[in-house]
Amino acid sequence: MIETLHGVLAARLEGLGLTPAELLDRDAPGGLAAPGRVSANGSCRLLAAQDGWTALNLARGDDLDLIPALTGSTGDPWDAVAAFARSCPAALFRHRAAELQLPVAVVGEAAPQALAPLGGHRVPRKVVDLSALWAGPLCAGLLARAGAQVVRIESVGRPDPTPLGSPLLDARLNADKQRRPLDLRTAAGRAALMDELADADVLVTSARAAALARLGLEPEALPHLTWVAITAHGFAGAGATRVGFGDDCAAAGSLLRWEQGEPRFLGDALADPLTGLEAALAVLAGQRGLIDMAMARVAAAYAGLLA
Repeated sequence: MIETLHGVLAARLEGLGLTPAELLDRDAPGGLAAPGRVSANGSCRLLAAQDGWTALNLARGDDLDLIPALTGSTGDPWDAVAAFARSCPAALFRHRAAELQLPVAVVGEAAPQALAPLGGHRVPRKVVDLSALWAGPLCAGLLARAGAQVVRIESVGRPDPTPLGSPLLDARLNADKQRRPLDLRTAAGRAALMDELADADVLVTSARAAALARLGLEPEALPHLTWVAITAHGFAGAGATRVGFGDDCAAAGSLLRWEQGEPRFLGDALADPLTGLEAALAVLAGQRGLIDMAMARVAAAYAGLLA
């Protein structure tokens, strides 16, 4: 199945200077394991519920601390989570975990994203990259490869962990960008960001709408920008408050393989690189305004292409 995915990607990557293997590859401390019921990086697991399958991702340091509140148990976190998932419907498990702001999904819950047509070459003049991790920086990096000037805003107060955790990936995503550190906690830092945005064509973000609004950033307040909003489950609507990462979002889109009726991860955090690619293709195809690019929905679109 991964070979089929590479075939689909070869067509969508044409002219962007990356192979499918390069698009999907990242380095990680200690390396990555073969994906199965546990993700390649070890932080996400597929869990059986009463009526289906779920995915829970404990990718952040504080996530484990929330497991007793989720499960009512102080034992081994993953044993407690697995037992709790088995005891309730998948939708209830998702609801309880999402209330605690844990990255969670029900397998197959997401509807597919409409993907941009191929062949677009409308390269923006200037892009401001305000994103972090993989999908957003990849989108901006691909636009840089296409010829756009890209200014990468590096938050002093909340630095992107990618340079430390995946330095080779960071170099590949950001080598063609101008890096500009700013302290967005200060008025001066926010003013400098607004100066960069004043003459930009595209803004790439990966934060939720509420967090961006606290910085004074809202699409309707910056009508001259094409706003690429990369989130787990959508920038607006019911999914706007949910958090998510590449593996749980891949599960939400059912971008998985199946063995003897049980799901297995297909690759490493697949929703991240696929969403970064599709966001860039949407810009190059000429989409303007708010481009609401949800990782779970992109995963569902690719699952449909592979079906």
